[in-house]
Amino acid sequence: MDVISQLQEQVNTIAALAFNSFGTLQRDAPAVQLSPNYPEPVAKPTEDAINVMEHPKTMSAALVKAAKQFDLLVSALPLSEGGEEAQLKQIAELQARNEAVGQELQKQLEDAEEELRRVRELFNQAADNCLNLEKPD
Repeated sequence: MDVISQLQEQVNTIAALAFNSFGTLQRDAPAVQLSPNYPEPVAKPTEDAINVMEHPKTMSAALVKAAKQFDLLVSALPLSEGGEEAQLKQIAELQARNEAVGQELQKQLEDAEEELRRVRELFNQAADNCLNLEKPD
């Protein structure tokens, strides 16, 4: 897998970790009184009270690890050599090569279409000859 695909996969991993982290925090966070005008929220008794406190640490560690892996992949990307001017020159060369290959492919397509036209013409002649044959008595 190339570096760009690995980067995309890592971004997806970070997004999934963040999504799961926020969902878990939202689901498991203890109730908090928003205003003195409202009654004190009733705390839900949970068996996993200790585990709830460990979840944020585990999730943040996983996010940090994924972010470090992302940084490592970014550092593995090749640096641009020669700056923007060299890149523009390379792009122009690649576009010229692409144009030449495109013209060659267009010529091959035209040749193939001509060959197909001749084959169809010969097929039609052969079919006409078969239809025009007299049946033996």
